[in-house]
Amino acid sequence: MNSPNIPQLLKNLHEVDQSIRDRATAELWQFWFEQKGELGRELLKRSQWLLENGEVESAEKLLSETINNYPDFAEAWNRRAVLYFTQEKYEKSRKDCEKVVQLVPYHFGAWHGLGLCLTALGEYREAIQAFHHALDIQPHALINQKLILECTALLN
Repeated sequence: MNSPNIPQLLKNLHEVDQSIRDRATAELWQFWFEQKGELGRELLKRSQWLLENGEVESAEKLLSETINNYPDFAEAWNRRAVLYFTQEKYEKSRKDCEKVVQLVPYHFGAWHGLGLCLTALGEYREAIQAFHHALDIQPHALINQKLILECTALLN
């Protein structure tokens, strides 16, 4: 997943100006969703629609088929990780998050999700590491700072 804009967008996530950070965040999400073009975006939108309408099994099936057809489509893995997380299938979600960051090491959303999974699994040291990875990419994301503090408190 290469684009000449990625290095600048990642740099913009470190800017003091929130509007620059917000724009970079939105552009990165758009880039991830559009990795496989119109078809990929439509598959993700369809899976989200299924989820929102309570058709969880159909959404999972669609995402799994998408992953089988496009194993390098990081956002399909990420969407399925979110689905698993909402079902409290934390180990499955963790594995999907790990696949996302393998494919896209700068996917701050997947690092955050991985941290949430690890927290739910009681693996607080590893969760702290994942949240730190997310913060390295997106240093102004206060939620990750808060979660690091919460996990640190749980270690004691």
